[in-house]
Amino acid sequence: MGNYRNFRLVYYFVAQGTARAEKEKLEADLAFFEKYMRVDKVYLEPFRGGVMADEEHVGLCREVFEAHGVEVAGGLTTTISTPEGDEPKQRLFDTFCYNDEKMLARLRDVCTFLGKHFNEFIIDDFFFTNCTCEACRRGRDSFNAARGITDGSWKEYRLSLMEKVSRDDIIAPAKAANPNCRITIKYPNWAESYQETGYNPAAQRKLFDRIYTGTEARDTVTTDQHLPRYLSYSLMTYFEAMWPGHNGGGWFDPFDLRITEQYLEQAYLTAFSKPKELMMFCFQALADNAFIPPLGYHLDKLDAVLDHCGNPAGILCYLPDNCQGEDNVQDFLGMCGLPVMLTPYWPGQADAILLTRSSACDPDVVDKLEKFVAESGKALVTSGFLEAAMDRGIQRMTSIRFTGRRICGRHYRVENAGRRGVEYPTGTDSIGIPVCEFRNNATWAVVKVADTEESFGILLKDTYGKGQMWTLAVPDSFPDFYKMPGRALTRIRREFNTGAYLECRAGISLFPYDNDTLIIYPYVTSQAQPSTVYLHVSGEAAALEMPVRKDFRTGKPVRIEPLYSRGGETVFELPAVPGSYELYRIVR
Repeated sequence: MGNYRNFRLVYYFVAQGTARAEKEKLEADLAFFEKYMRVDKVYLEPFRGGVMADEEHVGLCREVFEAHGVEVAGGLTTTISTPEGDEPKQRLFDTFCYNDEKMLARLRDVCTFLGKHFNEFIIDDFFFTNCTCEACRRGRDSFNAARGITDGSWKEYRLSLMEKVSRDDIIAPAKAANPNCRITIKYPNWAESYQETGYNPAAQRKLFDRIYTGTEARDTVTTDQHLPRYLSYSLMTYFEAMWPGHNGGGWFDPFDLRITEQYLEQAYLTAFSKPKELMMFCFQALADNAFIPPLGYHLDKLDAVLDHCGNPAGILCYLPDNCQGEDNVQDFLGMCGLPVMLTPYWPGQADAILLTRSSACDPDVVDKLEKFVAESGKALVTSGFLEAAMDRGIQRMTSIRFTGRRICGRHYRVENAGRRGVEYPTGTDSIGIPVCEFRNNATWAVVKVADTEESFGILLKDTYGKGQMWTLAVPDSFPDFYKMPGRALTRIRREFNTGAYLECRAGISLFPYDNDTLIIYPYVTSQAQPSTVYLHVSGEAAALEMPVRKDFRTGKPVRIEPLYSRGGETVFELPAVPGSYELYRIVR
């Protein structure tokens, strides 16, 4: 593999650094990285934001990196300033106007340069368009008119435009200069917004040689994107499922983060997905950065953990190409311990699936769901999915209807919660949910939240044919899942697990693998404290082993005996320390 057994460690070197590279400074920065980690590869960028490094500086950087045993590939960021003498166009982040022939000519020249100097290059995640200049508006209107699109939207036009630019202005000139050049497109972390700006994985995965995944999570409170940290794992599973074997790796950075663990968690979760490469963006921002020493320490720990892990396993969430709906709701559920994996293809062979409002972008999804459930499948659907599918016949599978009513509450009723049958836990604060009105004894609510003297369904069950459809009422604010009591969340996890589930509060994720191993990770938040979790394992289990933790008395893996076995489950009591990931193997 490289300097690590389970992944290659790489970094990205931006064009501004390439254009101004000095050997002495580059050697000093490399010495800093080499003190803490073993890097396999660098993506060396000659062009970004209109800055173009010359052949001399590209050659200098290549010579220094290769002397240190680092493989060199190319990089490209498609941002550009307004061509000299032209009237400026409004473009967020200086992305290209792909109807501007001067900009396109520059792009083709740059890609020719990349093909000439590299056998491989990657495109950073600014390869999209938000330009609304006169030429772009004319292009949209002409495209829409030819296809009967009357709402003035940009989606279909930009998807088509970026497919054409990919083929004609990136790939063609690069491969004309070097037929052996392999080109990777890196997709950003904002997956449910791709289609609005022209990111088009459905078409582009047929054009490029490889894809790559942005796993940056940012600070969730003070930054614009508000991305749950679980995305650093789930998005990796999405692109691996999209094009098996062609997801090159996960890319994370140090920006908009306030505490060290937030940076490290990006690396942990990316690694849990078993990537080919871990990409550190970028060399310049990380040189002499305090994040690097702890990351270097954890890279060896993660490598040791991954030695024992099989393939990621979990509940498949269906997100078809170019979908949008309840943005990232599946990742909020992942933050609550539901082991969610993503796929752009209908997961009809899975035992259990998750459907959100985004899933409803597939016009045939209700027919697929009906067949899946009737033939003994188990589906968890969100209230958003159900609302979106009401005009497609979903009524034949449930008595739930929506009238627009919403309620708030914090007192819960949880059926079959454990030995006591029904429990009445209290959440940390009130949450607001849509009222899922249903007919008693046709549909049944097993988790409810109360408002004064009435209670309303949060987790509702319908039987259909040989299978079951469960509906989850999604809070108005998705982070309100974190306010739900652990007993209510555990009831959801129990219904949808892959052979093991957690009994605990929110803020702890479970990452199972197909070889009876699993990782438990409690996130670092302002409210996180050490706690106890209970791991429920289906069937009989003799013990849990911790393959990378050795008993100092015997030198063998630490062994944990069951707390009890009951009702077809074996239960283990485990500590959960925020920021500390632990690997367990189920011993049968």
